[in-house]
Amino acid sequence: MIEKVKKIFKIPDLRNRILFILAIFTVFRLMANIPMPGFEEGDIHGFFDRFEMFQFANILTGGTLDQFSIVMLGLGPYITAVIVMQLMTLVSSRLEKMQKEEGEAGRKKINQYGRLLTVPFAILQSYGMLALFQREGVIEPLSISELALSIITITAGTVFLMWLGELISEKGIGNGVSLLIFAGIIASLPANVWQMIVDIDISGEQIQMYLLILVIIVLVTASVVFVNEARRNIPVSYARRVRGRRVYGGASTYIPLSLNPAGVIPIIFAISVLALPSMVAGFFVGVEGIVGTVSEAISTFLENPWAQGSLYFLLVVLFTYFYTAVTFDPKNVSKNLQNMGGFVPGIRPGKPTSNFINYILNRVLFLGAVFLGTIAVLPSIIAGATGVETFGFLLGGASLLIMVSVVLQTMKQINSQLQMREYEKI
Repeated sequence: MIEKVKKIFKIPDLRNRILFILAIFTVFRLMANIPMPGFEEGDIHGFFDRFEMFQFANILTGGTLDQFSIVMLGLGPYITAVIVMQLMTLVSSRLEKMQKEEGEAGRKKINQYGRLLTVPFAILQSYGMLALFQREGVIEPLSISELALSIITITAGTVFLMWLGELISEKGIGNGVSLLIFAGIIASLPANVWQMIVDIDISGEQIQMYLLILVIIVLVTASVVFVNEARRNIPVSYARRVRGRRVYGGASTYIPLSLNPAGVIPIIFAISVLALPSMVAGFFVGVEGIVGTVSEAISTFLENPWAQGSLYFLLVVLFTYFYTAVTFDPKNVSKNLQNMGGFVPGIRPGKPTSNFINYILNRVLFLGAVFLGTIAVLPSIIAGATGVETFGFLLGGASLLIMVSVVLQTMKQINSQLQMREYEKI
């Protein structure tokens, strides 16, 4: 490992990319510790106890939410905008055509639409969050001018973070959004670990429970790594072609289908979507008529931990299927195989190959989606069964999945960069 780190820093391009990412992390953490002007902290811990989903949102923002930072929404509005644009590609034939037929140029246009859509989402979510904070007594009531200034500040902070994420994706290594979320979790890790140590009550009745939970933590971490690395290989053979005196093809390879092809994206999507109704409901609570009644009912429903957990699990499973359907098309894989003279042994080229790949993908995806959903709600399950919430941060859920997934994906990209440079030397 030490030799690999030395090799990385000996390559100027890789060294500059990593240093650039660290510089962006520094800027992000500086902004995360700049508080909103005029905010007086209230009962923030009581708020998170009532709205458990905002605890997960706070993890994704790197603790900026409970610090009332100028980037308190993190990348939530941007992620919501991306989800909406992905859904629109399934509904709008124009966007679908743009994505499929225009290739990289079409995807860039759709990403640009997502960036533009981030601004109204940030305004809506910031207003809803501030209204919810005021209603729950987390912050003091704001005047109209203070509210407008706060909304502009929070929206600008979100747009700035979106720009930082795009810079990392363009000039760094890996996905910028995932890396920024990872940086926030790592930054809050020491404080969370220290809080766990402080909260531990070592007594004769509790010590066995703590030991059991520590064993579960190790098993969960190992299972997350295993599932992220698990593959279902579909064998592929290529027909031999003779051109003059040379023979082409005849080789055998495979199509690797990951057990968790969507990575940590479904977790991030699910948390962003679950946080949005609470913010919007906070926007309309107190309004007379049916709108206020419906908003109050939504807020009350989302305060129920069983309702939150069930919705969380369901959304993670659904987004796993949705994201995989958007990013992986069996028809295109089958078409590309046929064009290159490849085929799955025992399966006819064309539509039968597409149906076979889709069949295997759905079976594999079911296991991955259920596992992802279970890990996401595991901290709540353990806390409800044992009454011990001390180790919730390490028992699984968003934090562990994001850390493991981002580290594994980043290491793979670094290894591919190293291997590419080794080939260049040869």
